[in-house]
Formats: sequence, C-alpha cells, structure tokens
Amino acid sequence: MAEPLRLKAKSASPGIASGPAFLAEEPKAPSAAEQPDTAPASRAVGGYGALEKAIDISISELEHLADGADAESRDIIDFQIEVLRDPTIAEATGARLEADENVVFAWVATLDAYIGELEAADEEQMRARAVDILDIKNRVLGALAGTPIADFPPGSVFVGKDMEPSRFLAHDWSKGGGIALFAGSTAGHVALLARAKSVPMVIGTGRFSAADGDPVSVDGNAGAVILQAGSMLIPPLAPAQEPAGDTQTTGGELRTADGVPILLSININDPAEIDALDPATAGVGLMRSEFSITSVADAANEEQQLAIYRRVLEQAGDRPVTIRMLDIGGDKPLPGLEDLPALASGLRGIRLLLARPEIARVQARALLRAAVFGRLSVMLPMVTFPDEIDRMRDIFREEAEKLGRRALHHRMPPIGMMVEVPAAALMLDAFGAAAFFSFGTNDLTQYLAASARDDIDADAGKAAPAVLRLLAQAVKLTAGKPASICGDMAGNPHYLPGLLAAGLRHFSVAPARRPAIRSAIIGLNADGTKAAGE
Repeated sequence: MAEPLRLKAKSASPGIASGPAFLAEEPKAPSAAEQPDTAPASRAVGGYGALEKAIDISISELEHLADGADAESRDIIDFQIEVLRDPTIAEATGARLEADENVVFAWVATLDAYIGELEAADEEQMRARAVDILDIKNRVLGALAGTPIADFPPGSVFVGKDMEPSRFLAHDWSKGGGIALFAGSTAGHVALLARAKSVPMVIGTGRFSAADGDPVSVDGNAGAVILQAGSMLIPPLAPAQEPAGDTQTTGGELRTADGVPILLSININDPAEIDALDPATAGVGLMRSEFSITSVADAANEEQQLAIYRRVLEQAGDRPVTIRMLDIGGDKPLPGLEDLPALASGLRGIRLLLARPEIARVQARALLRAAVFGRLSVMLPMVTFPDEIDRMRDIFREEAEKLGRRALHHRMPPIGMMVEVPAAALMLDAFGAAAFFSFGTNDLTQYLAASARDDIDADAGKAAPAVLRLLAQAVKLTAGKPASICGDMAGNPHYLPGLLAAGLRHFSVAPARRPAIRSAIIGLNADGTKAAGE
C-alpha cells in the first residue's frame, strides 16, 4: 500500500489536527434572475443602487459578527468595515459603471486591482492584507446574489489558497479542525486569530490535489500536511503542452481498414456530461464552455469556472481536452449582458470577447489555472482574421504574468481556433499563431449557404458538397498543424467518406454518435473508399 504523502509547509499556528478535507471555493456570484437592472438608462443608477445595498448588507453582517468578539477580532472586523465605507472604492466602481461595465464586473475589477497592488507589495504585512480585501469582495458578491458565504463542517481541515478572516471568525472551532493553505502568511489576520484560538495552521504547502472528505492531518508544530495515498502536489508553472489534437490514443488505437490511425474524441455541452466521461475511451475534442455559463455573474466568477474546467480535466485523466472559449453573442445571448453595445451590434465569439475583455480575462485566468490539472488546449470561437488570435494570446500572456506575480500555479495551454467562417477557411495558411484548427461545420455550412439559423437543417444536405470541397482545400492549408472536425457532419456516417477523403484524421462527436462513427471508420479506407468485402 502506498505511503501517505507528507508535504513540507510553514507553521503559522502550533498544534496537530486531523479531519476530513474541506476544499474552499469562492462564493457563487448572482444568477441571471438576481442581476440588478442594468439597462443603458439605469446602468449607473440601478446597478450602483444594487451595489450600495449589497455593501450595506455586508456591513450589517460584519457588525453582527463583531458582537461579543474579542478586541483583536473586533479590530479586524472594523478594518473591513472601514474599507467597505472607503469612498475611493465606491468612486472607482462607479466610474466603471459609468464606462458601461456591468455591476458585477465593475465590483470584481475594482477589488481585484486593489488585491493585485497588495499582493505585489514588498512588505509581507501589506501582502497579507490582500486576503482581507478578497474577503470583502466575496462578501459583497454573496450579498448581490443573496447567498451569504456558507460555513464548513465542524472538525474539518480547511484547504485553500488562503482563508478569509470573517470565515474564520464565523466558524465553530470548538469541535477541532485545522487549516492548510497553499499560500497564506504568518503575518495575516487568520494566522493571528489561529494562534489566539489554538487552531493548528500551516501555510505555503503549494497547491495539492485532494477531494472533499479526504483525511488530512495538519502538523503545526513541525510544519507539514499529511495526505492520504493517491494525493499529489500540483506542479508549478511549466511550458506550454503539445496541442491536444496532435496526440493519438495509445490504448485501443482506432484505425481505418487500410491501417491509418484515427483519433475519435467526444463533444461536451452540459457540465452534467462530465461525470459520464470515460477516460479509457476518449478525450474531449470540444467542450462548449458557454453551456456552463448561465449569466453574467458566472462569466465574472473565475473560481466557479476553474472548478468546472478542473473537473473535466481530472475526469479525462491523461486524455487531451479542448475547451472552447465562450461563444456568446448573436443568437447566443448571455443573460445580464443582452443590452450592452457589444451585443447590440451583433458581435459574437472572439469579436465579442475582444470587445468585452473583462469577460475574456476572467476566463483566460480560469483556463490558465486549470491547465495544471490535465492536457488542456484552448480553442477560440468564430475567428475571422489572424490578428484576433494575436490579441487573445496577448490577453493570455498578460493574465499569466499576473498569476505568476500572485504565485498562483498555471500553465500556458496551446491556443487554436475554430474554423467556422468561410473567409478564415480559405486563408488558413495566414493563421500562423494558431496551434491547431478544428472545423465547426454547423456555422460553416450556415454561412457558406447563406442560410438562416432556423433553416440550416433543411439546407445542410444541399450545401454538403460545397462544404466538403471547402474542407479539402482548407486541410491543405493547415501546414501540417493538427486539424479536427467537431460539427454535426463529423457525427454523421453519411459524410464520413468525404471527410476522410478531405484529409481529416481527428473526429469529435456527440457521445451518442461515437459507436456509429467508430464502426463506420473501421469499414473505410483512409481515402474514404469502402474496404474490400464491405
């Protein structure tokens, strides 16, 4: 039996504690139904009014928490109340609202800027204050959503990057438990409180993998965390991985009748499909991330997105996973953002993400952090021009630098593009910055046939010969880079001969279509002709 994993840490409060792990996540931001009125005429007034109310609620919660608290705890709470009442924060948030930002993004961006300044400070005392501001940010987000930060089970070992002071003060430590932080500071308020209340605590463990309820021991005397066998330390920043589309399966390799290897992946739409993913069967050729983002609040919640991406990557094991960035706009509105000018002008996919970079930056950070948990590639939606890839790569680089300064583990994943705009398909040799290509035949067919979205099903069969000819030309322009197909045509055996003849060797299909496509592939030669005897 494997030995437990012992991680070296730094003692922040002496003592030894054992218990089930509680993995901390940031609070859920407001849902679509809970969003304040942000129509253009009332964005600054209605949105700011909702924020003022959330701040007042947060102050009342903190004042209630201070009732009966000792002097040291009261000082910490008073500091947070003072920050919430700071007019400069209100002014900065108000300016973002006036600049046409949604209230959730305005609050998050304002507080994140403040947190970033503190985390970059030279003095440890200043860096330790960053978690106090994070505490305030999360509390107000919870008030906006009407979902206050929940307590965790008594006797648990709290596991997370850091811990908010108000969360420590609201918890009942009389049943035992401890704290293990990936980062943290001995000069922080939580460390101060832990020593005062004799709660064992260690910091600086580095990010490690554990599941809720796993037995964890905290040794605050020696400075260590003991994890059950099977847990692992997540490696730090590493170079970009090879594109997911460039790797063939190793076990049970699929081949055509004449022996040419074919990669068959699956598409994921709903996060609920993640649990059904069998890593022994297939990787993920396309995860449509917009289906897990139901409101502007979800789009602003980095931790929530990270949890979803991490889940699919861990479920996939060593299989590749390609996650497409949010394909919103046009006929895919995001609740809470429908009235913004970017959507009113009909922008969609990468154009909207570049027009509203606050959305792209949150998702970029979540994807960069998720990349340490598996073989991630990132795909950009609705790309038309090469500079769109360059601009998005710049966003990823900038956010990676920020994560590095905050000592958050991350990796730069390969960044490729969906090919669903005919202009891009005809000029793929100009997209040198793309690490890989994936043909989205649904939109490609629609735009090629000038069909309305509602009519595309009826027109798909008639347009198929033109689509296949365009695909054959486009594959020749990929210059040997990985290329796959993930639209509906990929899951239809009728089109498989033409797709193979076009040179495609990686198909990503709906899970239910995988058996039929697999059977069809092994009965065909790589040029699309039927195998002898078929």
